[in-house]
Amino acid sequence: MRAIGIILAGGNNNRMRELSKKRAIAAMPVAGSFRSIDFALSNMSNSHIQKVAVLTQYNAKSLNEHLSSSKWWDFGRKQGGLFVFTPTITADNSWWYRGTADAIYQNLDFLKKSHEPYVVIASGDGIYKLDYNEVLEYHIAKKADITVVCKEVPSYEDTTRFGVVKMNEDYRIEEFEEKPMVSQSNTISTGVYVIRRRQLIELIEKCAQEDRHDFVKDILIRYKNLKRIYGFKIKEYWSNISTVEAYYKTNMDFLKPEVRDYFFHQYPDIYSRVEDLPPAKYNAGANVRNSLVSSGSIINGTVENSVLFKKVFVGNNCVVKNSIILNDVYLGDNTHIENCIVESRDTIRANSYYCGEDGVKVVVEKNERYVI
Repeated sequence: MRAIGIILAGGNNNRMRELSKKRAIAAMPVAGSFRSIDFALSNMSNSHIQKVAVLTQYNAKSLNEHLSSSKWWDFGRKQGGLFVFTPTITADNSWWYRGTADAIYQNLDFLKKSHEPYVVIASGDGIYKLDYNEVLEYHIAKKADITVVCKEVPSYEDTTRFGVVKMNEDYRIEEFEEKPMVSQSNTISTGVYVIRRRQLIELIEKCAQEDRHDFVKDILIRYKNLKRIYGFKIKEYWSNISTVEAYYKTNMDFLKPEVRDYFFHQYPDIYSRVEDLPPAKYNAGANVRNSLVSSGSIINGTVENSVLFKKVFVGNNCVVKNSIILNDVYLGDNTHIENCIVESRDTIRANSYYCGEDGVKVVVEKNERYVI
């Protein structure tokens, strides 16, 4: 393809509460066997983008470990490949990334040493499938300076945590508000952009000279009347996991047959790092209904409308309802978990009771069997 890829995966998000204390948002487990960043990486690979940079920063240990081998997304190649960049102290700079534009600026050599004419920028916390070739062709046909991939969400959705856009009949963006208090539109930015590589270098360098650091506020919003910025609407499934509620809802969406069929059975595929684990084991007395149970898990109790990640042990007479159990959790006998997200590597003692009565409850026991 005529583009290189940049995945922004460095930010912290307090709205994920306890879930972001030991991992980056892009490393959050999704749908039983995947990480959030797998969707952007798979889209890059399926769009034949052969050279991709992942910009990591906050709590990047597990994310870097996940990205340690590029073969899973077919980036293990002689030309191109997968590059992981973290903030680096140099003679000229000792800053952490101060924003998305600053993250690109600190790795500007990656852009300057590339030869592809276009850049696809994506965030690491989006759950979707998209052929970036379609966006690029649209970008070229519109003679756009920047193309923003947009999604129209239902009116009942909370759009105040997104960038909200207004477009004219030709899909040119006339208004762009980042996380407005009151939203005037239900069309949001998905955090995916296409831009010419030389123009991106020029805009990022100008931002750095003016001590500006945010790609959305200091480029998209600031230049919306000076540059030709267009929106590309997608109609298929798209979700962002930037809050506990959104993360819970996204995982629960995978219990719907049509969502599972779209991601797991329709081409192109979503890829992830593979662990050699045995299939899930259901012992006598196990009762599982409408749930995703990942490999390496052992079930002895009742599991309903839940997503269980890898290596989860459910003890005797346990009840798990409407919950998400992350990797390597041990649930002791007679435990009741309902409307909860249980943090990975936790040991929940026997006879425990957790129920999210006012929304989703995040369960974190301070008795890990071993460190992350």
